[in-house]
Amino acid sequence: MKRREPATRPSERDLDALVQALLSLRSPGELRAFLDDLCTPSELEALADRWRVIPLLIEEAPYREIHDRTGVSVTTIGRVARCLERGAGGYRIAAERAGLGVAANDDSH
Repeated sequence: MKRREPATRPSERDLDALVQALLSLRSPGELRAFLDDLCTPSELEALADRWRVIPLLIEEAPYREIHDRTGVSVTTIGRVARCLERGAGGYRIAAERAGLGVAANDDSH
């Protein structure tokens, strides 16, 4: 059996190259085609699941309710919630631009 190395974060250079490729795309259709080529169906499902729970987290729905409504695991919901609250800010920016009514990040708690 082939031994796999543990997953590691991509190098900054490789990640920057991917970001530039994404930024070069000019339409939703181009981006969809790129994602279809880049990701496996399971990876696309995982990405879509994460994005699907964002509006419900913004509405402050309980994790169990989000799970019941979406089928997304409570573990994934918790991970997305942590990133939404304390991550790099990408979910928050995208949610704001998608018109999901995200309030400014409140660092007081």
